[in-house]
Amino acid sequence: MKKIHYWLLLLVMLVTACNPSSGRVTPTPEASPTPLPAPQVNLTSVPDSQSAAEAYLAAWQAEDFETMYGMLTKITQDAISLEDFKQRYQDTAVNLSLYSLESEVLSVLTNPHSAQVAYRVNFHTALVGDLQRDMVMNLSLDQGTWQVQWEESMIMPELSGGNHLALDVKIPTRGNIYDRNGEVVVAQSDAVALGIIPSQMEDDQQGRLVTELARLTNRTTQSIVELYDKDNPDWYIPVGEASADAVNARYDVLSGLSGLVMNGFTSRYYYDGGIAPHATGYVLSISPEELDAYKRKGYLGDEKIGAAGLEKWGEDYLTGSRGASLYVMDSQGQIVTRVSQTDASPAESIYMTIEADFQEEVQKAIAGFRGAVVVLERDTGRVLAMASSPGFDPNAFEPSNYNSSLDLGTLYDSGEQPFLNRATQGRYPLGSVFKIITMAAALESGLYTADSIYECGYEFTELPNLTLYDWTYEHEVAASGTLTLSEGLMRSCNPWFWHLGLDLYRQNRPNDVSNMARSFGLGKETGIGQVAEDTGNIPDPANEGDAVQLAIGQGTMEVTPLQVANFIAAMGNGGTLYRPQVVEKVTSPNGDAVMSFEPEVIGTLPISDKNLEIIQDAMWTVVNEPRGTAYRTFVNLGIPVYGKTGTAQNPMGDSHAWFAGYTDAGNEDRPDIAIAVIAENAGEGSDIAAPIFRRVVELYYFGKPLRLYWWEDTYYVTITPTPLYTNTPIPTITPTPDPNATPEP
Repeated sequence: MKKIHYWLLLLVMLVTACNPSSGRVTPTPEASPTPLPAPQVNLTSVPDSQSAAEAYLAAWQAEDFETMYGMLTKITQDAISLEDFKQRYQDTAVNLSLYSLESEVLSVLTNPHSAQVAYRVNFHTALVGDLQRDMVMNLSLDQGTWQVQWEESMIMPELSGGNHLALDVKIPTRGNIYDRNGEVVVAQSDAVALGIIPSQMEDDQQGRLVTELARLTNRTTQSIVELYDKDNPDWYIPVGEASADAVNARYDVLSGLSGLVMNGFTSRYYYDGGIAPHATGYVLSISPEELDAYKRKGYLGDEKIGAAGLEKWGEDYLTGSRGASLYVMDSQGQIVTRVSQTDASPAESIYMTIEADFQEEVQKAIAGFRGAVVVLERDTGRVLAMASSPGFDPNAFEPSNYNSSLDLGTLYDSGEQPFLNRATQGRYPLGSVFKIITMAAALESGLYTADSIYECGYEFTELPNLTLYDWTYEHEVAASGTLTLSEGLMRSCNPWFWHLGLDLYRQNRPNDVSNMARSFGLGKETGIGQVAEDTGNIPDPANEGDAVQLAIGQGTMEVTPLQVANFIAAMGNGGTLYRPQVVEKVTSPNGDAVMSFEPEVIGTLPISDKNLEIIQDAMWTVVNEPRGTAYRTFVNLGIPVYGKTGTAQNPMGDSHAWFAGYTDAGNEDRPDIAIAVIAENAGEGSDIAAPIFRRVVELYYFGKPLRLYWWEDTYYVTITPTPLYTNTPIPTITPTPDPNATPEP
């Protein structure tokens, strides 16, 4: 007890001595300096460790690796560089086929200078489904900031100790593309590259060789002869490709032909040198810039991917579902464990609305011109043919094809832009086909009727200081004389339509024509979606000169052939604009349709039934009345056709030739069609585009051409063309002193 009392007394004395207010010890400042306070942590001022952890996880979710790295402790940064840190996360993402992740904080334990945060990450992957992992993040407080003590197990627990992920992927064969009747258009196949060495061809075998090559490659005999006819070279010239089956069927004949060179290859094969190549598109190797992104989607990186057309649009259908096994590997490359496994499933197939045989003949019909042909099923929006000329052979993109490098070099160096889909991306002034729209605007304005009359002479002088001339003046034929509005379309009288555009402008209706054009679907996408398209351009007239120009489809207005075919179809079906479509259906491996064509209405022409009928009747006279601008071309066709010629002036060269129209045969087996034809810099619409239009109608209804083009010697063999007399309109403009009122020449 005495010892206890002693220690209690000593403790009281010490406490008293340390308390200045006790009065028992009163040191002066000079005698005893004031002691510094002991370091203490104010827990209320410590930053929130959970917020720091959530910021780190949010940066991971956004793949902002620089921000993540900046939150690491100095010791961690000394142990791993930013590049290696980023690479660790990126490699994991690729091997996971990770396309997104989500995270949440589960619990937080905070001490004065350290914290431990438990968190959960849900990995959403393309190949192995969703994976969930719970992990721990340790943090240190340094100068008022929480910093992450990083280790690899914070990506996935399995990665501790230098482990890494590895993915074993099973890739199904890419899906096929068929025409609407089930004829294969694109498939994985054995093929043969065909070419010739002209100097080795024996004279008595040339005809047979060219004929065999034309049959195998779907080229014309004339186009093959043109490859070598000029100088008969002694080097290899590529001609095209054929399936191995087709070559084997004719091998006994082919093997005996001198000058023929054959080289086999296996690839994604485009039959007949490309059936509708601008619609089907083609595949390419994955570029280095896109490699990681595609690996994140489950691609290995050595596959071919859709680069254009349906190959690109239908990539998800055509590539199938990859199977994969995800493994954890140690630093020695040995398997530690299998994390997940999924099975592959076969690809789906695409069936086009296009008819292969018809498409191939339409391609031949426009061959030799730069231009396009679009054929739509008039009452549904189905694309039955889409030809852009010059075309290209998609097989040229296959490196194992012996012809590839030579073909690609020719295509890229030609200056003809063969990869441009002129049917959907070509932008052209429409010329006199646009008069259909101007006539609709005039009738709907209430200012004109079908029986309104105008004197269609050689000259148009209603613009100040400007004289414009009708096409009849240039062609030295009699002026059309007094015409009703309907007859004005039949004769394609330029002064009549110049007058309409100018009068509507002066009647304070400056945008009637341009608004009508937009309502017809011009100046905007048709919505086809499955192939790339351009919008074109429909401007509002800024002055009287612009109004006059627009009224005949000139000036700065531009349209695509697809847009024209679409509004022409609406003219024929009663006024309904359908979305053009190239896909008939997509089928699963067992043949079930996972997607099927359905007509989609995108608009209605803003004209009354009466006015629609007036314009239809006028389009009939263009083709069927002796004074119509297309009468001579369609004599004895036997299929009812309504149409309009057009010759669009082009400041960069000769005029573009247009013809657009529709059929009204009422044939149950062959639904009526709408067609737009353009031949760039080819001259007159009635001379060039109208005969091509007729050829397309013959091919569709009769399955073969029935009448030679005037420039043909035999079908698809061109003679030296001699221009015909034409009565298709093209305005002639005198020098213009008034820049505000001057249409483009």
